[in-house]
Amino acid sequence: MFGLDKKDASLLLIVAVLVAFAPFLLNPFPEGSAMAQFNAGYPDLMQRFVIFGIFAIGFNILFGLTGYLSFGHAAFLGVGSYAAVWMFKLLSMNVIPAIILAVITAGVFALIIGYVSLRRSGIYFSILTLAFAQMSFALAYSVLTPITGGETGLQLALDDPRILDGANQTNNIPVPGFFGMEMRDSTDLVLGNWIFTFNVGYYFAAIIMLISFYVSIRIFRSPFGMMLRAVKSNQQRLNYTGLNPRPYTLAAFVISGMYAGLAGGLMASMDPLAGAERMFWTASGEVVLMTILGGVGTLIGPVLGAGMIKYMENIISKINADILHSWFAFLPDGLEDLVVTMIYPFIGKGWHLTLGIVFMLVVIFLPGGLVQGGQKLAGLFGRKKAEDTKTATTEPAE
Repeated sequence: MFGLDKKDASLLLIVAVLVAFAPFLLNPFPEGSAMAQFNAGYPDLMQRFVIFGIFAIGFNILFGLTGYLSFGHAAFLGVGSYAAVWMFKLLSMNVIPAIILAVITAGVFALIIGYVSLRRSGIYFSILTLAFAQMSFALAYSVLTPITGGETGLQLALDDPRILDGANQTNNIPVPGFFGMEMRDSTDLVLGNWIFTFNVGYYFAAIIMLISFYVSIRIFRSPFGMMLRAVKSNQQRLNYTGLNPRPYTLAAFVISGMYAGLAGGLMASMDPLAGAERMFWTASGEVVLMTILGGVGTLIGPVLGAGMIKYMENIISKINADILHSWFAFLPDGLEDLVVTMIYPFIGKGWHLTLGIVFMLVVIFLPGGLVQGGQKLAGLFGRKKAEDTKTATTEPAE
């Protein structure tokens, strides 16, 4: 199917099914229940799941295949966001031109940075990319204020020209859309105490994520992907064969940067605002964590890692002391206070502590990330099933 072997086609189909039914899967608890706090099926968070999934997929093409660790990939995310917002201001509120410009601009930016940074490898490459990203942040935050909006960010205004859309006849700032469908449009399905939200912006971003995931599979399985693996395995030996690895690594860097620009363009399409904070080094570190948590060099791992971090950032961080007290109200007063006191540092504003512990455990016990954990569980259940089958087999009587 689509030029993929059976295993890859099955993986793509599984991801497509999960994405399509995400509004149901992410809202397992009824509204008003004590566990409704863990529901993640609202549009803004679902959009972040797929957008940062795209960001992590692109980063994995560089880091997972070549072994080049970039600490400055957020620069391309920010550049893509700025390009998309400028397209909304100048041309049209249709998201397609904005996304195309975001990808192209990020690709050109990645070509320039990659050409310089890839002259070095290892930690020197990582530091160079970090330096470029921080310079980009500084330029966007202060020096290029007329273009980027400075610390307040680049926003839409009523007097923006929007050449293709014509004059604005209303007193409201228009919103991004896709040929008449606004990204913020949603439909609610109420089934008993459950509310499932189907959002246009989420499904638009989800379709693009599926296309991006398909392209990454083709890259991983292509001769180009094999060359990138050769670079990661032993670049010096590759040089001895007479092959120059730099064009391949530069191509991987540019493709990865274009993925980041695509994610930035989608972020601006969901919320037409671009700020310099998207270029900061913490955003670059976040995508590194996503890829490592999910599984470096795996196909679906970065998507899982992105989902896990965004879930913790938006759900675990919202749990406060009052919610904890409501959960443990059945305990005696003294014991209830003790339990809440012990748990509270790991939730709310302390969710980073929980993330750090999870990251530490994954690196120590599951160096292959969540994908390796899933493979171990599958192998465990498969072995148990095989043992049960063997036990149930009857021997012929003598």
